[in-house]
Amino acid sequence: MNIHSNLLDSVPELVAIRRDLHAHPELGLEEVRTSELVARELESYGYKVTRGLARTGVVATLSNGTSRKSVGIRADMDALPILEETGLDYASRTPGLMHACGHDGHTTMLLGAARAIAERRAFDGTVHLIFQPAEENFGGARIMVEEGLFEKFPCDAVFALHNDPRSPFGQFALRDGPVCAAVDEARITVNGSGGHGAEPEATADPIVCGASIVMALQTIVSRNIHACDPTVVTVGSFHAGTASNIIPARAEMVVGIRSFDPKVRDELERRIRLIATAQAESYGMSTTVNHERFFDATVNHTAETDFVRELARRFAGPEKVTELQRPFMGSEDFAFMLKEKPGCYFFLGGSRGEGSDRPLHHPAYNFNDDLLPIGAAFWTELAEAYLNAGSADVPTTLSRVS
Repeated sequence: MNIHSNLLDSVPELVAIRRDLHAHPELGLEEVRTSELVARELESYGYKVTRGLARTGVVATLSNGTSRKSVGIRADMDALPILEETGLDYASRTPGLMHACGHDGHTTMLLGAARAIAERRAFDGTVHLIFQPAEENFGGARIMVEEGLFEKFPCDAVFALHNDPRSPFGQFALRDGPVCAAVDEARITVNGSGGHGAEPEATADPIVCGASIVMALQTIVSRNIHACDPTVVTVGSFHAGTASNIIPARAEMVVGIRSFDPKVRDELERRIRLIATAQAESYGMSTTVNHERFFDATVNHTAETDFVRELARRFAGPEKVTELQRPFMGSEDFAFMLKEKPGCYFFLGGSRGEGSDRPLHHPAYNFNDDLLPIGAAFWTELAEAYLNAGSADVPTTLSRVS
């Protein structure tokens, strides 16, 4: 890996920052302490810092030279409502909250890059570093865009990464086109007629009807959607009743839906509504279906993906760059930025290779601190390479580190 020598010297400081963030997790739109720490660090590096976009978002801007070209790099800052089980001495100090997705690492890597970019000044144009709140649940990217992110901070392209604890350490994984799924949610309420459990004939049992709906929903992917269109329909919640001798008046379920193609997305909503309504009618009951669309599919742009791929090959070696054979069914709200600007979202492997790596969102997951200098160095190179493209090469002072 090509790691800037000054960046290597700052690794202990980066580790300290990352572990401090890990010990103080904050949920989406509540990242007050995190955003203040980020803003304070960025100001000390000489950036013009803007606070308050999407409530707790931070955008840092640095210009150099005369070019009007600009680039945006995003890191997410929020944690998850998970009770940590790592046993680390820097484990979460807030019970029930945890950085179980590595956003503490993403934030720290971009801070490391911010410092290196400012120290080197080896670019011609403007760098916008976007520290985004609320990636996990509230669509912080969408809020930032709606509040004028790209009007206030014009970007010719935007980039973001996510750590992957299951992939080989230091491996870059990417693909052109769809990379993460759109995510929707349907809340279905079955309206029955309750009564005594010993006299079901005098009731309209919403549990039986709801169970029929659950089974019928499983046919959508297998019988209504083309086999080559990746889709998932998951009934993740079913609640009804309180006791064995009581038939409740209603049953409620929550359905998670994943897809990529907009037409397929529309068909999924149509079929869910139709099945819920028709199944309920067959039992003499009614339903209400509240269908909400959360995140669109995350779709990479060809030119920017090619740029990241080639840069990663030069940075880490061709053997460390792999093509994703299929997109992930997980979602990513960076989709909203990619709908506005061309760019690329990719993955950076962080496996320790010890057989103890925990997956993302696991209560024992912990970001691999050895990734910090790699991510920071790559972001530094990306900003410089993108802004210097088409201009005379800028001399580098990188040292080769294996």
